[in-house]
Amino acid sequence: MKLWGGRFKKPTAPELELLGSSIDFDRRLAFEDVRINRAYSRELQAVGVLSDGELQTILSGLDRVEEKLRENPPLEDEDIHTAVERMLGEAIEDPEVAAKVPTGRSRNDLAVTEMRLYLASAIEARVGDIEKLQASLLQQARASQDAILPGYTHLRRGQPVVYAQYLLAYFWALDRDRERLKAARTRALGLALGAGALAGNPFGVNRQRLAEELGFDHVLPNSIDAISSRDYILEFLSAGAILGTNLSRMAEDLILWSGAEYGFVSIDESYATGSSLMPQKRNPDSLELIRGKSGRLVGNLMALLTTVKGIATGYQRDLQEDKEPAFDTLDTLAMVLPVMDGVIKTLVVNRENMAAALSPDLLATDLAEYLVRKGIPFRNAHGIVGQVLARAAEKGVPPAELALDELREFSPEFDEAVSEVWDYRASAARRDTEGGVSPRAIAEQIKKAEKRL
Repeated sequence: MKLWGGRFKKPTAPELELLGSSIDFDRRLAFEDVRINRAYSRELQAVGVLSDGELQTILSGLDRVEEKLRENPPLEDEDIHTAVERMLGEAIEDPEVAAKVPTGRSRNDLAVTEMRLYLASAIEARVGDIEKLQASLLQQARASQDAILPGYTHLRRGQPVVYAQYLLAYFWALDRDRERLKAARTRALGLALGAGALAGNPFGVNRQRLAEELGFDHVLPNSIDAISSRDYILEFLSAGAILGTNLSRMAEDLILWSGAEYGFVSIDESYATGSSLMPQKRNPDSLELIRGKSGRLVGNLMALLTTVKGIATGYQRDLQEDKEPAFDTLDTLAMVLPVMDGVIKTLVVNRENMAAALSPDLLATDLAEYLVRKGIPFRNAHGIVGQVLARAAEKGVPPAELALDELREFSPEFDEAVSEVWDYRASAARRDTEGGVSPRAIAEQIKKAEKRL
């Protein structure tokens, strides 16, 4: 069965049939297609295209179509719209009644409407997955507020921080991801049904009423834009790609920190795998796969961006390429988010190894700030501390072991109180502004995170 072809004398070339077929991937929109057909049939009855009896016949037929689809039968139709229309004709006694359902409607506005409906529902599930991961990060952060470790820039040790701060950094990045997905969901909930193929619907259907029945937030105000724009999918794919990169960065940290060279954390065996050759290996494959999938998520965004950038306004068949990247991103996120949640929930923090990695050079900034409190401008204090560190390196000792007299060669402001600088917990406690790593600031941040969830 084809939904077109009256003016054609030749059959479609089999290779074009194969190229144009979308049933293998758009069949997941089947129940949205049935749902939209129900709503649209009611609207056709309201405007006089269908009688009351015809509407009841169609609705009963659609119930049977839905039951049949739940059995997951093989479908050889061109697309899911054709399949549902064919099955409806087979399900009711009068095929002429079934033939009235697409009155004033195109596959263009139908396909966009069901994709928007499906995407909005699927995004909601992924938002829930992010919230679960945030809750696990928050639970780990509560338990590690006092675990001191080096903080890194350029993959080099910088200043003392607490482990909870890293976990909360992931929490807030994921919170922005969650907001981006929610915004994409809102944008998806614009109704295209009633836009027709291009110019709108000539039978007076009430699009506001259709939007309310189907659960859309708003009606798309321009029929050409409604059937041709795919920015709502691009926005979702962009949010998915950004989420993927944030998960990849988390994975990279944990891969490094769980190795013997750091030993800050241990990954549970249930989220690790072994080597086919080396018996001793316990590889962080869960995290490596998450890191690898981020490239797939970015690729899906780039694929659809490349498709839509070169086509004219209005529907073009190129737009059939919108669904597979969106489905793949949804499926990929559905796999990686629960795995990352499991890794975080079962992660073991090795506080002793974190503490062992601390070294006095991490307190160089604190030493400069000590001089600032003595009245020396920071840029000058920065230079003085640089000289102190150079002297310590020449002597092969930590800067904390330089004698006071030697320190006073660089500045007379050094006094006995300088010994208080070499305290890692005191360093963290001094970072007491909002968002800092002091105990009070971390506790406040955790309260904010709890409120966000």
